[in-house]
Amino acid sequence: MTAGDIEPDHCTITVDLGGTNVRAAAVDDRGQLVLTIRTPTPRHDPDPQFLIHLIEAVLADLPPDRRADQAVVGLPGVIDQVHERLVTGVNLPAGWIDKINEDWIADQVGMEVSLANDADLAAVGESEFGAGRKHRDVVYVTVSTGVGAGLVVDSRLIQGSLSGGEVGHTVIDWEAAQRGEPATVEDLGSGTAIDRAAAKAGLAERGADLAKLVAAGSEPATSIWNHAIEAVGIGIANMAWLVAPQIVIIGGGVGRNTDLVLPVIRRQLERFGPGFSADIDLATAQLGDDAALIGGAAWYRAIGRIGEP
Repeated sequence: MTAGDIEPDHCTITVDLGGTNVRAAAVDDRGQLVLTIRTPTPRHDPDPQFLIHLIEAVLADLPPDRRADQAVVGLPGVIDQVHERLVTGVNLPAGWIDKINEDWIADQVGMEVSLANDADLAAVGESEFGAGRKHRDVVYVTVSTGVGAGLVVDSRLIQGSLSGGEVGHTVIDWEAAQRGEPATVEDLGSGTAIDRAAAKAGLAERGADLAKLVAAGSEPATSIWNHAIEAVGIGIANMAWLVAPQIVIIGGGVGRNTDLVLPVIRRQLERFGPGFSADIDLATAQLGDDAALIGGAAWYRAIGRIGEP
């Protein structure tokens, strides 16, 4: 192997932990998945030692011409970037929260480790290797069980001491909030909100089956769907005022229904967004469920940790 061959053979180990399933992968510097492991999230385990086992399993299966010296663990929650630990975890056992931190993982796997909010990690993946790769300033929004987002400006993820971009938790109905009713983007626009509204309206369909009803022109289903996506569109319009993105990328299980989602968001952007909203590209995520895994390839560059010891 020549010196010129070393860089293309470098991989990052990426873990994407969800409430139902957890996946781990080796991804090369070009954003290509070398191998992937998927397993149910062991929610009844008293501690998250399985994260160590997954990273070790990927390392053990790496082809001889590949090497890895860093890992990224994507988590559904808020990350303390200063103290390098998980603060809150959506749909994760409470006993895991205090145990998941960068030093604990790094000491056991023997490599540099970074924790990432899962939406931030997917935003980096889509920005670098997916629908946003030709754009400088990218907003990524995932619409699924919840609503999350990540902001990438000039190839750098926007971060504070805590992972941010939580557009799903921003209030868009002040009067409802005052009454203690659903009032945030996530309360009103997530897949969970859509299913809840469908049940209230007496519809039996949920999730993908409800989306099929909308595509078929069902008036009750379409009304419920559009009301929810309009809420997401308000959240995106608010983000456009703050970030002035060149492109907004929509991912997640709900978001992949391109024809049912993008036109509604476009209307909300044009109605409530800044004057340049017409110049903001809208796109569906290209990397699908792999966005977070692939994001590991560019994560250290996106957070400015390249070259750290």
